Amino acid sequence: QVQLVESGGGLVQPGGSLTLSCVPSEIIGSFKAMGWYRQAPGKQRDWVATIPASGTPNYADSVKGRFTLSRDSAKNTVLLQMNNLKPEDTAVYYCRAMKQFYDYWGQGTQVTVSS
Repeated sequence: QVQLVESGGGLVQPGGSLTLSCVPSEIIGSFKAMGWYRQAPGKQRDWVATIPASGTPNYADSVKGRFTLSRDSAKNTVLLQMNNLKPEDTAVYYCRAMKQFYDYWGQGTQVTVSS
């Protein structure tokens, strides 16, 4: 069973930055893609960004230009750098690792943007 360990969430003021990390229990190269999703209270879980095993990341329009998704193969980690955070970015952020026939999810990390 693949496990994903997320970290980096917290409380930040509007305009601030946070970096979320996701460390899978298998090497990143074993997944066809990895991504981040988020779920605000009372709302559905929404896609944030995805990075394929080879290729460039894709972003939701709501975060494009502010968030950057990257892989650090040496540390076997996927990083989501979040800049210029807004109150509407407040949510639980979930890491997702995708294989051909199955997806794996982390337990989530809370991001709160508030003054």
